[in-house]
Amino acid sequence: MNATPWAPAWLLWIWFGLTLLSAAYVAWDLFTRTPEMKVMKWGWVLVTLYTGPVGLLIYWFSCREPSPGTHEQFIAPLWKQAVGSTIHCAAGDATGIIVAAGITGYFGLRMGVDIWVEYAAGFGFGLFIFQALFMKDMMGMSYGQALRSSFLPEWMSMNAMMAGMLPTMVVLMSRDMRAMEATSPWFWAAMSAATLVGVAVAYPVNWWLVKHKLKHGMGTERALGKGGAMAAAAPQHAGMAMAGMSPAMPPATASGHAGHAMPGMSMAGDGQVSAGRKALVTVLTLLLLAAGYYVAARYGDLSMRPGQPMAMPAMAMPGRTH
Repeated sequence: MNATPWAPAWLLWIWFGLTLLSAAYVAWDLFTRTPEMKVMKWGWVLVTLYTGPVGLLIYWFSCREPSPGTHEQFIAPLWKQAVGSTIHCAAGDATGIIVAAGITGYFGLRMGVDIWVEYAAGFGFGLFIFQALFMKDMMGMSYGQALRSSFLPEWMSMNAMMAGMLPTMVVLMSRDMRAMEATSPWFWAAMSAATLVGVAVAYPVNWWLVKHKLKHGMGTERALGKGGAMAAAAPQHAGMAMAGMSPAMPPATASGHAGHAMPGMSMAGDGQVSAGRKALVTVLTLLLLAAGYYVAARYGDLSMRPGQPMAMPAMAMPGRTH
């Protein structure tokens, strides 16, 4: 029996076209008029490529500078800072997951193995590159110090991101195994849907992390410099770095400039959260991940491989008969 694809090809190509237009606009706006940090500019572009017009809407209402000189005030609310943290998380973690999914699909790995390779790749890419490498100067730390400081918050955030992406990927790929191969448009559609769900699930965790100064939110070049390193602000912008910045944040000795802190980057703020509370939230993110795995195992097929006939007739690949 033939199975009906979960999305018609024409709809996918309309979505991809809108996605390219959305990413092009976000890139143009960020690199010509909105003074966001450079690392976050690339993060927004990547996430918009994964989430299309939805990413554009999120950017428009949370980060885009409405008029010159207003970025600091516009991004000040905690919910927008949490959006920035979630976008930064998605840019690193989702990129690692998508790259790993393309590679594992090429080698024909079983989905039950595939998902944990993707988890490791997402966490590694997010921690070692997007957090420790790209943020170490702004944090005023060495690479090793930044790794140690970022490990737990990034792990919490990754657990939540994967809790949303995992079941979405597995269920959609189980409906149409073409989505396991990076050469198929259904692969990119599945990854787009998975990233959207992952961002939604990861947002509350990132909100908590930013609120307790365990992760950064959004910033501005006027306070932090184009590369994310703390820069000497112009007099008219002194003291306008970002909402939630900690007065206890010391100057960034690595850059040699007067510091303007981002939310979550103050080590003094880290001490305000007890080890017990951090352990509790970590356990909650692991429970989220376990719930995502349960949904994937219950409603998807963890034994499937690319090109292999589906075990369930209702989930057969389009064009194949049993």
